[in-house]
Amino acid sequence: MRALICDAPEGYESLRLGELPAPEPGPGEIVVAVKAAGLNFADSLMAAGKYQVKPNPPFVPGLELAGIIHALGPGIAGRAVGDKVMAMVDQGAFAEMALCRAGDVFPLPPGLDFPAAAGFPIAYGTSYGALVWKARLQPGETLLVHGAAGGVGLTAVEIGKALGARVIATAGGPDKCAIAIAHGADDAIDYREEDIRERVKALTGGRGADVVYDPVGGDVFDASLRAVAWNARLIVIGFAGGRVPQIPANILLVKNVDALGFYWGSYRQHRPDLLAAGFEALGAMVAKGQLKPHISEILPLAAWRQAFETLLARRSTGKIVLTP
Repeated sequence: MRALICDAPEGYESLRLGELPAPEPGPGEIVVAVKAAGLNFADSLMAAGKYQVKPNPPFVPGLELAGIIHALGPGIAGRAVGDKVMAMVDQGAFAEMALCRAGDVFPLPPGLDFPAAAGFPIAYGTSYGALVWKARLQPGETLLVHGAAGGVGLTAVEIGKALGARVIATAGGPDKCAIAIAHGADDAIDYREEDIRERVKALTGGRGADVVYDPVGGDVFDASLRAVAWNARLIVIGFAGGRVPQIPANILLVKNVDALGFYWGSYRQHRPDLLAAGFEALGAMVAKGQLKPHISEILPLAAWRQAFETLLARRSTGKIVLTP
C-alpha cells in the first residue's frame, strides 16, 4: 500500500511517500480502507519527535480518518466489512489502509461525506469534551474562542452556540473573522488590529468571558487572563502560537479562575465511554444542522508538503484533508 512514511523524527520535511505492506487485523482490530485523513497540528509535532506519543520509526503519521471497513479481526461485534466509518489512530492514517482498535472506530455520522468525517473526530471531539466535560459551559454564558477560524477553534464556535452560549471569536484578519461569524460567532475580534482584553471587556460590559477556549497560547493566553470574569474557566488546548505561557497564580487566585489542561486523546485510554457518548451527542447536533464541518482544502497524499506548510503558516481555515 502507498503511505507517507517518517524514517526519522526530523520534521515534516523529512517525510516521504513509499510502499508498505498492508496491515492485517489481530484480535479486537479493524483495517479500514482510508478514503480521507485529517491533518492536525499534532502530526507536525509527531514528525518532529515533539509530540506526547513518540512512535518508533519508521512509522506512518496521521491521527484521524474516514473510510470503509476492509477487514475485521477476531472478536469484533457490531461492525461489518463495507461499513462506512470514521476512526482515530495513534499513527497510520496517512496511508491507503489503516489498522484501528475496534473501540476507536465509529459509524460515519449521517449527512457527512468522507472528507468532512475525516476531520471530525479530533477537532469536534476535542471541543465537545473541553466545553462539556471540563468547562461545564452553561446556556447564557460568554465563551471566548481563540484561533476561531482554525481546525479546532471553528468547532468550538459551533458547539458553543449549540450549547446556548454567547460566542466571542478571535482570529487573525477580517476574512478569518468572517468565517467565525458565518459559523455562529456572535462577535469577532481581529487580534492583529484590536486589543483582545479591551474588546472583550467592551463586548461584555466590563464583565469578561466565563469560559476561554485556547488552542493558541503565547500572547493570546496572556490577554485571556486579563479578559475573564470572576469564577471563569480557562481551557488550555494547545500552543499553535509557539510559546508555552507561564500562568501568574495571583490572577487565578484573585478572580477564582480555573486553568484547566485538556488533552482529548488521553480519554481514549482512560474514559472511552465518554468518547462514545460524546460522538452520539455530536451526531445529534449534526442532524439538527448545528455543526457544519468546514474543509479548507482537500489534497492528494502526494501534496503532503503543501498541506503541512499551509497548516503551519496558519493560512488554512477549518480543516485540511489528505486523500490517499
